[in-house]
Amino acid sequence: MRKYDLKRIPELENNWANIKHLFKTKTFSSGTTLLQEGTVAKYIYLVEKGVLRLWCNDEGRDITVQFFFEEQMVSSFESFYLEKESRFSIECIEDTTVSMISKESLELLMREFPELNTYMTSIICKRFIDYTNSFLSRIKDAPEKRYQEMLENEPELINRVSHHYIASYLGITSVSLSRIRNRIKNKKMD
Repeated sequence: MRKYDLKRIPELENNWANIKHLFKTKTFSSGTTLLQEGTVAKYIYLVEKGVLRLWCNDEGRDITVQFFFEEQMVSSFESFYLEKESRFSIECIEDTTVSMISKESLELLMREFPELNTYMTSIICKRFIDYTNSFLSRIKDAPEKRYQEMLENEPELINRVSHHYIASYLGITSVSLSRIRNRIKNKKMD
């Protein structure tokens, strides 16, 4: 999982006292929806503490797209950029503190600090690569293999996210995830 901290960009860091008012820090309880599917994304969220989940509803079926932890950035970027209704919701799955920046404030910063444009482009490109890899994994790999890779590469996700959200992320039921977990546990005992 990639971590981002806008304050580490030299131009922003050197001018932080003058621009920090553009970021609103708020704390939300677990279960709070920061963005509802069908509304327009007005903010980018930088997670300071907690976990957020990007998800959508497919005719009553919950599909988790990604999880976001400390020092990660999330929004429904298509909605934020195009100012159109979001196809995703963003939900707190732990008590979460975020720094929020509006589109207007971000555009102001990007005009004033050109280095931020390069940084944001890098973030978007890396996110696109991550989504491409995730998409290919969903097509090519069985859920058990994807879960095994999660165990090896993303232990924080396994330790902090409830199993029904992980099942939703893998595109399987909680019962199927339980069976996978038992098979993996039994293989380790052999």
